[in-house]
Amino acid sequence: MNTFQKIFQTFSSRERLTANILILVIIASLAGTILGFYFHFTKEIPIPGGEYIEGVVGQPLYVNPVLAGSNDADADLAALVYSGLFKYDPEGKLTADLAENFEISEDKLTYSFHLKKDVKWHDGEPFTADDVLFTIQAIQDPAYKSPLRQSWQGVGAEAVDENTIRFILQTPYAFFLNNLTVGILPRHIWEAVAPGNFPLAEYNLRPVGTGPYKFSDFEKDGDGNILSYNLEANENYYGQKPYISNLQFSFYFDEDSLFQAYNDKQVFGMSYISPARLADVKSKKSSNIISINIPRYFAVFFSQQKSKALASREVRKSLSLATDRQAIIRNVLSGEGKEIFSPITPGTFGYTDDVKKFEFDVGKANETLDSDGWKRGNDGFRKKDDVPLEFSLVTTDWPDLAETAEILRQQWEAVGAKVNIESLPVADIQQNYIRPREYEALLFGQVLGVDPDPYAFWHSSQTRDPGLNLALYSNQNVDKTLEKIRQETNEEKRADLLKEFQQAITDDIPALFLYSPNYLYLVNKKVKGISIRSMVTPEKRFSGVENWYVKTKRVKK
Repeated sequence: MNTFQKIFQTFSSRERLTANILILVIIASLAGTILGFYFHFTKEIPIPGGEYIEGVVGQPLYVNPVLAGSNDADADLAALVYSGLFKYDPEGKLTADLAENFEISEDKLTYSFHLKKDVKWHDGEPFTADDVLFTIQAIQDPAYKSPLRQSWQGVGAEAVDENTIRFILQTPYAFFLNNLTVGILPRHIWEAVAPGNFPLAEYNLRPVGTGPYKFSDFEKDGDGNILSYNLEANENYYGQKPYISNLQFSFYFDEDSLFQAYNDKQVFGMSYISPARLADVKSKKSSNIISINIPRYFAVFFSQQKSKALASREVRKSLSLATDRQAIIRNVLSGEGKEIFSPITPGTFGYTDDVKKFEFDVGKANETLDSDGWKRGNDGFRKKDDVPLEFSLVTTDWPDLAETAEILRQQWEAVGAKVNIESLPVADIQQNYIRPREYEALLFGQVLGVDPDPYAFWHSSQTRDPGLNLALYSNQNVDKTLEKIRQETNEEKRADLLKEFQQAITDDIPALFLYSPNYLYLVNKKVKGISIRSMVTPEKRFSGVENWYVKTKRVKK
């Protein structure tokens, strides 16, 4: 028995307890010191490996950039499997991808792109200019029924050599490089598929691309619904190799099911979470709620041809004055949005605050209607020359928009306007209201680019489907400005033209601009390296995905 043990035996039970506690404190202190030195002289770095599972509402049909269109599930997967000549970085800016460099002719009509060499398709075949040519020609051919066809009309394309592709425009188009973010298809796979069979080909669900991730497999249920879709890191990727080895997408029929899966830790991320659901996140401490700027806005588009009341500028002005946008943002978006007064959103190129704003003022709204001869009846609603201040407000049955519509109804009825709300499924809205332009007022959203081209949304030639001029707006001066914006390659001059456009729109009040919501992306904190801050469309949240990681190790600083 050593001396320490003999001394320890002479202690009382209380003294022994005190001694044991002191020993534990000393050990913990030493361990803490050692760990402190370890963390001070080392740093954490990402290493390859691990898995990320994301939940998505919807079903993939065509993991094919030529057909993906407005199906978010398709667009998400295509963004990871395919590459374009250009891509958007995490700040929403254009940067070269498959293109090494390029030249533009002095007349701004000819674009020549030199492609990166030694790029391989996921099946090992070499990528060439012929693949680019095939993809663009497929988009342009009406037999393939690509939703991108309109944006490529009038563009000539030719493969100069194996690594050079040339495009010839009929007129200068300042936004042409944005078109080149479309994913490129492998000609050696798709050229044997007849246009009529294009949507039926198995490669729509078993794609071969050049992107950072490649198709692995998918799982279906007995009814043919895809339950999960798996991608694996492309070890031969021409850019930085992805850290995360496997990406899995799980598909759900509605947001409630997806939300439950996230709370039950069946998925590590949600493709989108509506602001109203933030309070329902159970594991806030382990979640990152990433608020992403996206150039989209929601507005009420007025059809002056369908409604005599809305044909009055004073009525439209009074409705704007009666609209408390901040209340909508607070109650519907939980504060995750910005109020807007023009069709160019804050943070977007060409945005200006120097526009006419009819901000919330119920007193002025009532004065405007009184002065214009709109008199209240016993029921509280107004008329002028036997024309009632009454109209229908059509919107989708999405919870955010349905709630926005109800708030607008209450705000507008407070100044004497009778509003009848029709909330319908988006497919019904698209087919029976938007395409034939059968509505008096439409609450809907529009998405611009970070460098916006508002032509399709406001030029008078776009009032009929497939144009997107939902306000049926026609102004010859604005048409000329929009045409100049498309052709002006000098950014300073284009910004001035965009300012002129915004000022004209806000003066005419063809629509009531409400808010620009942030895109909320919910991801478990164990997934690191996500740097996305601004994006054009939701699938662009994967910009920089090769930098995401879940595995780490510590190394010397």
